[in-house]
Amino acid sequence: MSSFLERLRNSSLRSRISACVWCTLYTVFVVWVSIGHAQSLLWLLLLPVIADAFLTKYIPWSWWRKYKPAAEGEPANPKANAILYTIFSWIDAIVFALVAVYFINLYIFQNYQIPSSSLEKSLRVGDFLYVSKAAYGPRIPNTPLSFPLVQHTFPAWLGGGKSFIEHPQWDYRRMAGWRDVKKGDIVVFNFPTGDTVCTEMQQTDFYTLCHYYGRDKVEKKKAFGDIVYRPVDRRENYVKRCVGTPGDTLSIVNNQVYINGEALPDHEGVQYNYYIQTDGHFISKDRAFRLGINHDDYRLVSANTRAGLQEILHLGLDPQKPVYHFPLTLQMKEQLLQTKHVDTILIEPETHGGEVYPLGARFVRGDSVIRWTRDNYGPIYIPRKGDSITLTPDNYPIYHRVIETYEHSQARLGDTYTFKMDYYWMMGDNRHNSADSRYWGFVPEDHIVGTPRFVWLSIEKDQPWFHGHIRWNRIGRNANK
Repeated sequence: MSSFLERLRNSSLRSRISACVWCTLYTVFVVWVSIGHAQSLLWLLLLPVIADAFLTKYIPWSWWRKYKPAAEGEPANPKANAILYTIFSWIDAIVFALVAVYFINLYIFQNYQIPSSSLEKSLRVGDFLYVSKAAYGPRIPNTPLSFPLVQHTFPAWLGGGKSFIEHPQWDYRRMAGWRDVKKGDIVVFNFPTGDTVCTEMQQTDFYTLCHYYGRDKVEKKKAFGDIVYRPVDRRENYVKRCVGTPGDTLSIVNNQVYINGEALPDHEGVQYNYYIQTDGHFISKDRAFRLGINHDDYRLVSANTRAGLQEILHLGLDPQKPVYHFPLTLQMKEQLLQTKHVDTILIEPETHGGEVYPLGARFVRGDSVIRWTRDNYGPIYIPRKGDSITLTPDNYPIYHRVIETYEHSQARLGDTYTFKMDYYWMMGDNRHNSADSRYWGFVPEDHIVGTPRFVWLSIEKDQPWFHGHIRWNRIGRNANK
């Protein structure tokens, strides 16, 4: 066996340069991971293994190359096998690509597609986003043994089933980032109440189903499917705008958000649902689309049905004239008001919003019992790491899940509890069409994934391929405005 120095001298200049580059990148990565966690520097012990792959090659990394057929003018290779060489070449390339994608997806960035209209008009359905994980600091994965680019379940054409191995599971730890989450940021995060999922009704979280149907029925009725648990980093990804940060007290009064008693200015893309009555003229889908209303959001309220008639009469509208229901920004509303055929524009009543977080809770204020709604909510304190509260009958329903589910502690009335993590309040800009913190509560810091940087592709599903299907004007757009 040749000596170490001989192997080093026999390595090519290209191999030495490659070894320097990869060892430097690995060192920088380990140091980044180790900020605040010095024990992680032990991973530097793998540097000789990385160098060996390029220089000394004591480990037979490329053993399969012995099957390579000789090129023209070279001596014949008695071990040559073109089929084996081709197979192993492909395996080598695929394994390298999967490992590279795995690390990039975990620590640098990932692709995210906007699936719903909760952030219209800021981010559109069909937008594909570059999401930076380095901005707030990437998380060390809870489930390190997982398949790249698959969140929790393989697609049906790959057989379905979990795309991750549950053990080992690592505790929450976040690497150093460029900055903290700020009010106004658009944030991608894991769905907080997505820890327990009914496989046949995944569009509604398990706890909401239990609230409306009863836990026994949800657990026993086949229509709900199997009940599965997902670790934090394997829960569905959501994207919303941060409107409340740790330590804030948030309230909503007639749709206006207040932070610590001061009105939070609405982003220009914020919109609400309205009922629009015309003088008899119809607003076509195409005309509504030109105004900025997606086909999925367009609705003509039918007075021919009992439900539609009751809805119109309850609002005090004329059932003999067309009534429409769709979301509008302030600018779109003003534009419609200037249209001569529009008689009335009424904001959707708060009673349409359903129950909000904490589900079923009522709050005593003097002699009154108050029920929070989508449009009139709070005040509610957003926990900050290190802050303490005393658990009372009034705030116990609000913080019970935070303490027991997110922080794995015991919540008892009368106790003073000190929070272990920071929490955030996330809301969609499409305020009446957004399942957000008003419905499922706080977003813990360990659920934060990253922030979108730009739109790299935008598809308009309501338009044909060669007539606006690709929204060219959105490609390259800053995704965090």
